[in-house]
Amino acid sequence: MSRLYLTAARDEIARRRGLAPKGQVVEAWPDHAEPGALWIGDETRALLDSLGEPIKVELALPADAVPVYYGPRLCDIDSLPPEASLKARVVSGHGIAVAWITLDRFGQRASYEPHSPSDPVFHLRRVGGGAGHLWRLFRAKDEAVAYMAEAYGRDSEGVEWAQSLAVADFAELLRLHAEQGER
Repeated sequence: MSRLYLTAARDEIARRRGLAPKGQVVEAWPDHAEPGALWIGDETRALLDSLGEPIKVELALPADAVPVYYGPRLCDIDSLPPEASLKARVVSGHGIAVAWITLDRFGQRASYEPHSPSDPVFHLRRVGGGAGHLWRLFRAKDEAVAYMAEAYGRDSEGVEWAQSLAVADFAELLRLHAEQGER
């Protein structure tokens, strides 16, 4: 089972990033509430661990606890970011889920310029990928339902997805799924 990890080893990750073999990417996302803490996925953790002692982690979450909605108009699949990186980015902002919003419900390319790292709308694509992708993270189930109803229509597949989210907020996600310490 794929996992997402919270670690306070920021300086060590920065040091090892420079040691990573060419073509290998260390994807680490700063936690928006915990200064110095970073979220990483399994692939990044394995890469970092191959470059020294195992990276100490504070907690781990199953990656499948963070749902992704791609919707019916998904395109430019080759440039989608790895799901572990996307989900680590979501939990770094204390999100519980994320939706691909690159195209609106009319099939038009959406444009948005985030205002800060804590903005719930962000750009993310595969490193070296061509087309960019726009994402909307949700910090609460109610927020997801309201957004999806407005963006896709009240009777849409998107609203059904949002209503099916298993947790109400980030605190509940951690309470139900977080495993403390080393794994």
